[in-house]
Amino acid sequence: MSSPGAAQLDLLTIGRSGVDIYPLQVGVGLEDVTSFGKFLGGSPTNVAVAAARMGQRSAVITGVGDDPFGRFVRREMRRLGVSDQFVVCNEHFNTPVTFCEIFPPDDFPLYFYREPSAPDLQLSAADIPIEAVREAQVFWLSVTGLSVEPSRGAHRAALEARAKSGWTIADLDYRPMFWSDETTAHAEVEAILPQVNVAIGNKEECRIAVGETEPDRAADALLERGVEIAVVKQGPLGTLAKTREERIVVPVTPVEVCNGLGAGDAFGGSFCHALLRGWDLGRAVHFASTAGAIVASRLECSTAMPTEFEVDHLIEQHPESAPVVEEHTRRS
Repeated sequence: MSSPGAAQLDLLTIGRSGVDIYPLQVGVGLEDVTSFGKFLGGSPTNVAVAAARMGQRSAVITGVGDDPFGRFVRREMRRLGVSDQFVVCNEHFNTPVTFCEIFPPDDFPLYFYREPSAPDLQLSAADIPIEAVREAQVFWLSVTGLSVEPSRGAHRAALEARAKSGWTIADLDYRPMFWSDETTAHAEVEAILPQVNVAIGNKEECRIAVGETEPDRAADALLERGVEIAVVKQGPLGTLAKTREERIVVPVTPVEVCNGLGAGDAFGGSFCHALLRGWDLGRAVHFASTAGAIVASRLECSTAMPTEFEVDHLIEQHPESAPVVEEHTRRS
């Protein structure tokens, strides 16, 4: 696929990129692993890949080191259909590497090698392609980018330029190792909620964002802060989505889990695809949830992203995972 121009983007994401080093032996600790696979990684990058896999014109604002892994990241982005035109090369910091362990069905420890900093956290306001941010149909950010300066200022500049236009989506993506403390994380995440119209997170991420873990209360709290669509992922209990008019519950799509780490990114990219297609919210969440299930059944993340046909095929096989839609009266 050719690299899209700034004014042509369906999806523009901002945040982490790097290299995922995943063990090729499942159920074995890293001390005993003998072989690994190397994959493109970083949650906002994976989201862009997931949407590109479904034909959307995607790009990422991120940073890489002036090193072989940085060259791999840019080359792999292009190979997977994502433009690298907004990737900043930083000669002072290495491209980050992330290792994981795989203990299905629900234990996938991550080990981030991003010290003393990573190029994506060195993005500054001057690195933000203002025109592209304003004109992309969907703009997606991970709140991890708010954890430190200068990345925090870059994300704020992007949100200010975006002015909540189109679909502006916050992935609540809380990773404690990136933050100095929970109080700072809460303050920074809560501050940007009025600038986005969609927020997506799990129960722990909602606790950091709005101080609520019960799914309905968390979704309501997000709506009260100006979000138009609140999506709360509940693991094996499925996904809750709320607007001011609707409450939607989507059960999980059953699969045999191999590696759950890429499921959220597949959900995100597929949800963006659904919004771009103009689907109703129930169908969008159902589609995204099923895409996440597919990636959870595979080893890698970026190269595991499904096509629209694969997702629709699995949906047809599991009618029991259809969404339940109710009217929702927003609490006063």
